[in-house]
Amino acid sequence: MRDTVDYRSLPYNPALKERAKALRKAGNLSEVLLWNQLKRGQLMGLDFDRQKIIGNFIVDFYCAEKKTVVEVDGSSHDNKVEYDARRDAFLSGLGLQVIHIPVSDVKQNLSGVIDFLMHQLFPNAD
Repeated sequence: MRDTVDYRSLPYNPALKERAKALRKAGNLSEVLLWNQLKRGQLMGLDFDRQKIIGNFIVDFYCAEKKTVVEVDGSSHDNKVEYDARRDAFLSGLGLQVIHIPVSDVKQNLSGVIDFLMHQLFPNAD
C-alpha cells in the first residue's frame, strides 16, 4: 500500500526523519512487542509502518490500507494531553482513524490487543 496515492499524499516533515529512525532503533518494549505482531502482514495481511512521519508528528504505527494510526500510550503521554489532542485532531482531519492502546494492555494481554485491533480494522468480520 506504500505506492498508493493516499500514502504518498500525506503531509511529511523531512526534518523528523532522523528522529523517527532513532525511535525505531530504540523501540520501547511495548512497541516492539506489538510490532512483532503487526510486521510483515501478520495481521490479516495488512502492511504497517512503524514510527511513521505524518505532518509534524511521528506516529507509532500506521496502516495505509485502513487509514489507521495505532498509538501505544504509556507514561510518556501522561503530561501530553493537549499535545495528543492536537495530534489526534490533525490526524482525524486527514481522514485517519486513531486507535490508542494502553501500554499495560500490550504487556499484559497482547492477544486481547490483537483481537481488539482486528475488530477495529475489520468491524464486519464476525
